[in-house]
Amino acid sequence: MAFLPNSRYYGLPIVPVIGPAGTGSEAVVLRRLPDVAGDSRMIEQADTLDALALLLYGDGTRFWHIADANSELAANDLAVAGRVIRVPPA
Repeated sequence: MAFLPNSRYYGLPIVPVIGPAGTGSEAVVLRRLPDVAGDSRMIEQADTLDALALLLYGDGTRFWHIADANSELAANDLAVAGRVIRVPPA
C-alpha cells in the first residue's frame, strides 16, 4: 500500500488487520488531527471542497486540509450551502 506525497495518509504506519470474514488486509494507523488555525468561510451553493482547495491552494487534491481543519468525518458534509467552515491558510 503506497500513498502519494500529497495524500493525508502519506508516511503513516501501515498495519495488518483481520476483517470480519477472517481475511487479512492492511490499514493505515489512525492519525491525530492537528489543531489548525484558519479563516471562517461561508459555503456557497455551488462550492465543493476540491474546488475551494483549487481556488485557495492551487491544488484540488488538498481538499483534505479543509476537512481536517473542521474535524468532519465525511468531508462532503462540509460543503453545505450556508454552513460556515474553517479554512486553513495556504
